[in-house]
Amino acid sequence: MGSMSGSLPLVVRGSVSVPEAELQWRFSRSSGPGGQHVNTSDSQVELRFDLAATECLPPVWKERALERLASRLVGGVVVVRASEHRSQWRNRETALTRLAALLAEATAPPPRVRRPTKIPRGINERRLREKKQRGETKRGRDPRGWN
Repeated sequence: MGSMSGSLPLVVRGSVSVPEAELQWRFSRSSGPGGQHVNTSDSQVELRFDLAATECLPPVWKERALERLASRLVGGVVVVRASEHRSQWRNRETALTRLAALLAEATAPPPRVRRPTKIPRGINERRLREKKQRGETKRGRDPRGWN
């Protein structure tokens, strides 16, 4: 487990960020194309973040994220993998971006509840009037009255 030296902390939303010390990296051989190079380099990246134990998120956000990510958590830890690039560095960047997006979505406030509104009577009356008018137009096309 290494660290990504020289990188900035992972920004979740606004001024809230995850310090690098709370991120755990693991590298392994990636599957797929790449020739002989792929057999010798550890380009697949696994990024782990202990959501249950972190203190960097506000309590409300942490509770919300734990609830929303419950199916993805293994012992309170979120795991993100990236292996689509041949370069370990690009896979690291991809994993960081994915984790940031995941945490931002999980900590976002719930959408406002929609208050049901009543359709104004005028709109309904106009719709029925136009419907009746359309019916009259179609009835006027009946060829039986042309004799």
